[in-house]
Amino acid sequence: MKSQFLTALRLTLTMLVLCCGIYPAIVWAAAQLAPGHGEGVQVTQNGRLVGFANVGQRFDKPEYFNSRPSAASYHADGSSGSNKGPSNPDYLKEVQARLDTFLLKNPGVQRADVPAELVTASGSGLDPDLSPQGALVQVPRVAKARGLAPEKVQALVQQQVVPSLLGPNKVNVLALNVALDALAK
Repeated sequence: MKSQFLTALRLTLTMLVLCCGIYPAIVWAAAQLAPGHGEGVQVTQNGRLVGFANVGQRFDKPEYFNSRPSAASYHADGSSGSNKGPSNPDYLKEVQARLDTFLLKNPGVQRADVPAELVTASGSGLDPDLSPQGALVQVPRVAKARGLAPEKVQALVQQQVVPSLLGPNKVNVLALNVALDALAK
């Protein structure tokens, strides 16, 4: 009995040191190597904080590029997916409503031209990026709302494309909208 107690105590203390000391230290050290040093990458405009580059935000106005829908209502403290599968009738209605709204706000865009990311939420509900196609399909609406030439807005989107080593290229929606505000001035 005594030997089992000592073994259990040693194992508990070892796991305590590993899980409460060494592992958090490794995670903290890795965060120091990341952009923003684990605090997030702040995006400012005219000296004012407008958001974080790695957290999706809602952009509803016609003069801005829309973000990917969020199952978490863009609340970073409660990020989550919807947990609804592609065969769930409620989910299908929600996606159809998003698609109808997008087509209404973007006249001239065909249903087949709308990338899935513009009507489906990401797993975290906070995806800050779109594919270049997701941004380019919105160019006519944004250009018209801002009174800019579509070619100028399309060139801005192309400048904001971030190549990826492992996955598809992407466009950060917040960075794109900040650049768009700077372009319009």
